[in-house]
Amino acid sequence: MGSLWNFFGLPDPEGNGSASGTTPPQAASASNQPVSLTGSPTEETSPEPLAQTSAPAATVLEPDISGLTAPPSGWNGPLTPDGEAFHDLGVQRQRRPHIPNKALRYIAPDVMKRIPTTAMLDRVLQGDTAIVDLRSLVHMESHQMACRREIKHMADHARVSVFSLDAEDKLLMIPGRNVVVDMEKHELGLTPLL
Repeated sequence: MGSLWNFFGLPDPEGNGSASGTTPPQAASASNQPVSLTGSPTEETSPEPLAQTSAPAATVLEPDISGLTAPPSGWNGPLTPDGEAFHDLGVQRQRRPHIPNKALRYIAPDVMKRIPTTAMLDRVLQGDTAIVDLRSLVHMESHQMACRREIKHMADHARVSVFSLDAEDKLLMIPGRNVVVDMEKHELGLTPLL
């Protein structure tokens, strides 16, 4: 029974005489044949005498560089020893923080119960989405209707729609320019959640 080293065709590092003294018959016959590294089948010829091979030909094996590609134009990163571009994924680069150009604005009536529609129009035209909360006007139904009309007039001027986020129309959303709103799938109020 051979050792694990013999199974892989390696010499036993512990030097057990019984395992290293016996070589498999295939390995013994293969050691007499010349080995070709090119992969072409070897012709069975008699081995040449040692006197003729005493002066070995100095052949240097050069690596095949036909499959290598040049780094991209403008590449200033590191290169592999073969000359290819090396992308080090572990490098941390500092980038300028992205400054958002759109925002979500929450707007409620001020102390005098007014909605700033002029400033809101400017923000909506810039792309900001406005959420208008009219719930603080609980006992003023006519004032709520006046605020809704003013918001609707402002939205028409900006060419956007006004959406109600609750069943009582007290929480309104005005999307900014170039903001996409899905009108097919929506649930209003808390009733569907219960």
